[in-house]
Amino acid sequence: MSLIKVNGINLNVKIQGEGEPLILIHGLGCDSTKWGNEIHRFSKNFRTILLDCRGHGKSDKPDSYTLNDHIQDILSIMDIFGFETVNLYGVSMGSYIAQGVAISQPHRIKKLILTVPKSNGLTSSTQRLITEHATELEGLNEQEKLIFFYKYMAYNPEIFLKYPNLLKSSLTHKQTIAANKALEGFDYRSELYKITAKTLVISGKYDGLNPPYDGKLCASLITNATFIEMQYSGHIPMLEEPEIYRNIIDKFLSE
Repeated sequence: MSLIKVNGINLNVKIQGEGEPLILIHGLGCDSTKWGNEIHRFSKNFRTILLDCRGHGKSDKPDSYTLNDHIQDILSIMDIFGFETVNLYGVSMGSYIAQGVAISQPHRIKKLILTVPKSNGLTSSTQRLITEHATELEGLNEQEKLIFFYKYMAYNPEIFLKYPNLLKSSLTHKQTIAANKALEGFDYRSELYKITAKTLVISGKYDGLNPPYDGKLCASLITNATFIEMQYSGHIPMLEEPEIYRNIIDKFLSE
């Protein structure tokens, strides 16, 4: 991956493969490495664009930024590389960014994948959960807090034995606050009708961060959307039901 100048900051971006552009947008506190081998699979059929969102990974980490900054970064990447139209695939925070892009310039988005999304929020879903359970979290150390969140993240918390570093972030406390603050107070509900892309919305039945209700609401407000609820997943269906999830995504992209 290499750093490119986008909207006054350096973003870590990688492009691999040939075909229609497919931009992958990761979740809060994560980075492009969370996509694992998916970029290799997608790049067989798509020109796949992987990035660390601002404030994350190896990209610059401003002291403050907004969800609209994230949205403008994606639009600028499209312009810099001359992509007239793209397919967008966002997970959690990435799905909020993807919705904003598809609302802003609907004619430029061909297919849209929103995994474990929500259409609005006063805070990030992580911050909401922390606030709601502040009393229970009081006095716990960082490891104990991670274990506490396992049951809200997964259908079977034992998945974290297989992926022990899944919830660990490379961000400092200050950087984490900035990343969370960027997601405060967004609401797309009155604008989702503007999205014209063929859309796939996926939620996990046991997701405690963005419950299926949030995904259903997104899908109901987008004209050409299909909603799928993964029956044995929480917030990480790509790891909890990998084969089913992969088949759903590949089928949608190949149609």
